[in-house]
Amino acid sequence: MNLDQYLPVLLFILVGIGVGVAPQVLGYILGPNRPDSAKNSPYECGFEAFEDARMKFDVRYYLVAILFILFDLETAFLIPWAAAFKEIGLVGFLFGLEFVAVLTFGFVYMWKKGALDWE
Repeated sequence: MNLDQYLPVLLFILVGIGVGVAPQVLGYILGPNRPDSAKNSPYECGFEAFEDARMKFDVRYYLVAILFILFDLETAFLIPWAAAFKEIGLVGFLFGLEFVAVLTFGFVYMWKKGALDWE
């Protein structure tokens, strides 16, 4: 067994670890660490994290998040359709247009219902 064959693999692993770890170490060493009240405040859902767990929470936050995920995933289905555009022919093209139409009608319906409005 010749160990020279494993040298490229070992170098690839070492470079990968270096590229992944070096920026984090440099950022930790050279980056400023000046936390203040604005940096430590909650930002994702808009309420304090350690209050009463039974407080009322606005459901619009979840609605917007679910709608974003729904339309984002539906849009991701357009990538294979575009990649296989030449092979699918006219029938595949029409089915893709139908999908885009349903997606557009759903988006307009949610917009008209006010599901995307944030007060």
